[in-house]
Amino acid sequence: MMTDPIADLLTRIRNANTIKAERVDIPASKLKLEIIKVLKEKGFVKGYRLLKDKKQGILRISLKYSANGERIISGLRRISKPGRRLYVGKEKIPRVMGGIGMAILSTSKGVFTDEGCRREGVGGEVICYIW
Repeated sequence: MMTDPIADLLTRIRNANTIKAERVDIPASKLKLEIIKVLKEKGFVKGYRLLKDKKQGILRISLKYSANGERIISGLRRISKPGRRLYVGKEKIPRVMGGIGMAILSTSKGVFTDEGCRREGVGGEVICYIW
């Protein structure tokens, strides 16, 4: 039994990125799909597909690398965990590595980056940092 599916998502992406895999398959959920949409929108992953199976579905994520084979994703870190949730107001949205990276937050209006939360004027649960 898995207690933190978001940490599992981030770990699978981190591991596949480390070995420079072309793609990675992850059990699907609505929140995972929203996180991957944000990563695609911001250029951290090449693309994704939702594959049907007899259970919950599978998210197939195509990882992105630069022309010379360098990794686009340097790091991923889970912030809010099941044992210790971290919520921030709109005035305390974190900046990751001085603006080089980004935070992904789950808000009442959906899943946004730190930049999107500032624009929308909402706070929420800090899911992860990516740089």
